[in-house]
Amino acid sequence: MNLLIKESPLQVIPSLAIQVGLTEAILLQQLHFRSLISTNVRDGHKWVYKTYEEWRNEEFPFWSVDTIKRAIRRLEDSGYIIATSSYNRMKMDKTKWYRINYTKLQSQTVQHAPSTTAKSAQEEVQIAPSTEGKMPLAITKENKSIKKELVENDLDVVSVIDYLNDKACKQFKASSKATARLVKGRFSEAYTVTDCKKVIDTKVKEWLDDPHWQKYLRPSTLFNATNFENYLEESRVSDLPESSPPKPFELDFSKGEA
Repeated sequence: MNLLIKESPLQVIPSLAIQVGLTEAILLQQLHFRSLISTNVRDGHKWVYKTYEEWRNEEFPFWSVDTIKRAIRRLEDSGYIIATSSYNRMKMDKTKWYRINYTKLQSQTVQHAPSTTAKSAQEEVQIAPSTEGKMPLAITKENKSIKKELVENDLDVVSVIDYLNDKACKQFKASSKATARLVKGRFSEAYTVTDCKKVIDTKVKEWLDDPHWQKYLRPSTLFNATNFENYLEESRVSDLPESSPPKPFELDFSKGEA
């Protein structure tokens, strides 16, 4: 079966993923797309009306409802999404209406935005100012020049930290320099994203339900140079099948002498 682009792909800009998190960036981009075609206009804004189950069934079948809830909550808490249930006809209906806070998104992005002054047609392409209803930092020739190292390494960090947040119900920021330095430190030792996720799985299973140890489900503990190798070895040992005791030898006296 061919898994390469036979349906509408989900898109995400690396700089947005670094800013808000990979899961949140994908959700934000899809909300933007749905807002553009929405006919639900209230108070001068377009809104998208969906239950968490509808988000999963119609948009993100590869995520759990809990993952979607956490991503939306983080976007609400950080001000990137505005949500309300006040437009529902029945008070008992708590389904939320969502719209992007483009002002917040632009204010967070403008300090990192490249210059809008074009030098020449060959050197760079002028970026049109962002307006309400448009996602900032559109993909242009200038944005495509993001260094390969930045995209590869930082998106790997985002993937690891998002995985930790999802499994341990945390809200660590992949954009934190200290956090990124810890994860990249393990990458520099030839460990992989898969290795990091194995460590997360092992320690979440061991610590999540323990009031004392659950606070150590944090990058500074899990990805510490001294701890990481030991934790990874624990995950490898736990993956080994349990050895069964040797079957006792039994004499069969029913057959008589040979």
